[in-house]
Amino acid sequence: MKTIKLSKITNMVCIALLLFGVVAHAQEDPSSAFKREGFMFEFSVGGGVISFEDTVGNQSFDDTQGAFIFPDLKFGYMLNERLALTLSVPGMIYEIGEYDRHFGSLIPSVQYWVKDRWWIHGGLGLAIDSPALYDIEDNVNDDWNTGISAMASTGYEVYRKNNFALNIQSKLVFGGVKLADNVDRGVVQFSLGVGFSWF
Repeated sequence: MKTIKLSKITNMVCIALLLFGVVAHAQEDPSSAFKREGFMFEFSVGGGVISFEDTVGNQSFDDTQGAFIFPDLKFGYMLNERLALTLSVPGMIYEIGEYDRHFGSLIPSVQYWVKDRWWIHGGLGLAIDSPALYDIEDNVNDDWNTGISAMASTGYEVYRKNNFALNIQSKLVFGGVKLADNVDRGVVQFSLGVGFSWF
């Protein structure tokens, strides 16, 4: 896959966060009535980049792969109109050697609407590095590894009707897992996507 330098990823993250902030602040419409209450569910589609590094030196963070979001789910409960407790399940497929693997997370998190349509979201949880379900080979690519991950994301609701909201979002996930033979693998994911939410 084509590699992208880490400095370019950083620039993309900064530009995306700046655009989200400007758009959200400029377009708040307090007269628009939209109720967020009870349970919420969201899935998102999109793409991004993933970069990983092993302590054995086989892979560097400077080598970045393009990837699709899979899966990207969010379950939650609204504590009030602006604050929700959520469980997020971000993930991406990446390629290492001849095999595809999946780096995902289970992250207890908090989502807060800073403005009427603009939200921020973050948490800390479990990182899971596993074989892609379609590319498992016994004794070669069948190991499951766990560790810790952190997530920060932001989004802007561009369309709302009844209990449905469509948003544009960006997400940054950091994580690390322990492999066999005391090897550590660190992973960074950045994605841009479209979210479909129900409240």
